[in-house]
Amino acid sequence: MGVGIKAVHPYVGRVCIDVRTLFEARGHDLSRFDNLMMSRKSVNMPFEDAVTNAVNAALPLIRRLSPAERDRIEAVVVATESGVDLGKSISTYVHRYLDLGPRCRSFEVKQACYGGTAALHTAAGMVHASPFDDALALVVAADAAGVPAVGEQWEAAEGAGAVAMLVGRDATTLELDLGASGCHTFEVMDTFRPAPGVDVVNQDVSMLAYLDCLQHAFEAYQNRVSGADIVDSFAYLAFHTPFVGMVRGAHRRLLRRHRDAGRDQVDTDYRDRVGQSQRFGAEVGNIFSASLYLALCSLIRHGDFRRPRRIGLFSYGSGCASEFFSGVVHPQAAGDLAALGVEQAIEARREMPIDEYDRVAAAGDQAAFGVRDAVFDLDAHGDGGKDFTGSGLLVLDRIEGYHRKYRWA
Repeated sequence: MGVGIKAVHPYVGRVCIDVRTLFEARGHDLSRFDNLMMSRKSVNMPFEDAVTNAVNAALPLIRRLSPAERDRIEAVVVATESGVDLGKSISTYVHRYLDLGPRCRSFEVKQACYGGTAALHTAAGMVHASPFDDALALVVAADAAGVPAVGEQWEAAEGAGAVAMLVGRDATTLELDLGASGCHTFEVMDTFRPAPGVDVVNQDVSMLAYLDCLQHAFEAYQNRVSGADIVDSFAYLAFHTPFVGMVRGAHRRLLRRHRDAGRDQVDTDYRDRVGQSQRFGAEVGNIFSASLYLALCSLIRHGDFRRPRRIGLFSYGSGCASEFFSGVVHPQAAGDLAALGVEQAIEARREMPIDEYDRVAAAGDQAAFGVRDAVFDLDAHGDGGKDFTGSGLLVLDRIEGYHRKYRWA
């Protein structure tokens, strides 16, 4: 087995809200609700940010390593579009709170939702170039929406969480097909964050850019990989997931273009090769730079990997950058992920009522980039604070002179 993901773990939050309840409370047209294809979405509390999401995603992976294995981590790479400082990387906090060794690269990458893929490939290149066969890298894709887009159509899709990946040789989760990738990029103002807490979204432009990038990125993949076919080459497909309905529409367009597929063929193919990757996303929502890798986790848990099987992956980030790449999932992957209890964590979330959600949403900027001073008391958040007390998760304790201080709940 070659270089790739040796282990993966998503943090899916501790609280959630029913998406239909939210949709109805906002007075949206219910005829559009089914297009989301979502049930619930995770919600970050005001004392959570991209740092806590990243650490809480990585912690179960690091705890399984021996001290010697921890010392083999040569790089900590965090992908985020929710940075908390223009200079200091989130990876420095991740490195500290995971108690990793000092002989380690540490940095942050940003390109909207494509950032997770950029971080993964960067880490894989470092491991591949290392003179040490047992070299490891920790990659975490972590974001925090902050103040939700209250009242906007896309509010219902904004989730919370992160995905951590341990990268190395002899990859038992996803062995990357090194060099087998197709990229497509161009400048577009589809979604962007020009200031803390400000999200500018042009839904129509974003969806068109996504569809355009999927088409051209796959064609670029075909140019590099002779004979590649969207159906025959991959047992399954996993896509970046702004919302599940977007993936279904993108898959339909791709099959019609490359296979001239009719409705029944498209529906069958979605059910057999794509739907398994969307089950976690339908419960957690869009977690930005980690969205594709949550889809990968879902696919590993719900697909059939009793033997090694090649999958195709599509990553998209607004602005924009995209890539279609591939790799092989090995039989060990499902058992490794199952042992980390992802489904149990999703089901264990407390579903909050709409009035509590609105209070949490209104306080979402308390931990935002640029906040100088703040104190975060779990007890002040009622049931939301109780969901974390005694959990052993990292939470934001206070901000003093812009200095973020965290503690274990």
